[in-house]
Amino acid sequence: MIVDIYTHIFPKAAYEKMLAMSPDLGNIGKRLTNVTFLHDLEGRFREMDAYGDYCQIISLPNPPLEDVTTPEQGTELARIANDAMAGMVQKHPHRFPAFVAAVAMHDMDGALAEIDRAVKDLGARGVQVFTNVAGRPLDDPQFDPLFKKMWEYGLPVWLHPVRTSAESDYASEQISRFETWTIMGWPYATSVAMIRLVVTGLFDRYPGIKIITHHMGGNIPFHEGRVENAFAVMGRRTVDEDYMALKNRLLRPAIDYFRMFYGDMAMHGAVAPLRCGLEFFTPNNVVFASDAPFASINKCIHAAERLELDPETKKKIYSGNAGRLMKMSFD
Repeated sequence: MIVDIYTHIFPKAAYEKMLAMSPDLGNIGKRLTNVTFLHDLEGRFREMDAYGDYCQIISLPNPPLEDVTTPEQGTELARIANDAMAGMVQKHPHRFPAFVAAVAMHDMDGALAEIDRAVKDLGARGVQVFTNVAGRPLDDPQFDPLFKKMWEYGLPVWLHPVRTSAESDYASEQISRFETWTIMGWPYATSVAMIRLVVTGLFDRYPGIKIITHHMGGNIPFHEGRVENAFAVMGRRTVDEDYMALKNRLLRPAIDYFRMFYGDMAMHGAVAPLRCGLEFFTPNNVVFASDAPFASINKCIHAAERLELDPETKKKIYSGNAGRLMKMSFD
């Protein structure tokens, strides 16, 4: 059994409602239009059939609801999307055994209420958030109640990167060119969000909280030594804030917290980053994912097979860890 824990879908009702609310989506709109399997279930099922005992956990794709709606619209759109995804799970349980709830983070009261409804009434097995909320960091105290609620439920937070071409790479330019904003901007965005959540003590406040980072934890595993060293000297080289006091409030070395995140294997078929991520997170904190339909399922499975994992480790990554995270059985 292969459980693909991070795939995307855009139910027709939710997609049409979003277009009515925000008709000009720019680059993201073009991206959504050109990926037919976001909407075409029959084509999606034909592709899935090629991989045998294979299923998908579904979630909405970019854009974050807070980027394209007002707070009231966002909560309404989240309800429509969650109802539709729950219906897909009910109708196709062997294809889609679970869905990840969407929320509008700029309406926190509405988001918390929608999490309760999605989990208790619809059977959602977690919630998806993006690496910033309309330009605000996830460690803003305003968003802490969401992490607390998911910790209380014991269900995961799916962490998806977001960055747009409006965030330029150089001060002399108005936009990020050559799609750098997604090629390198998204791993950077994930890394920044992880650092901020660690430094501000999320894992100390909520021990055992489950956060799945898309694309194997951004840049963190690949710069393990740099991250560890930077935290060792944090506060000695800057005058911006009292970083030493912040660091000293942590209950353990910072690098330990980064290993508490989960990394998914959605690396577009590349093997080297999978090896690195497995060594960093350990097999207990790695889950299989493809990022379908934006990436090739076949390439991701082939890359996982090239790791030549022992049967016990392979089972953990393909299904066991996903089951433990979502409190489900895939045996």
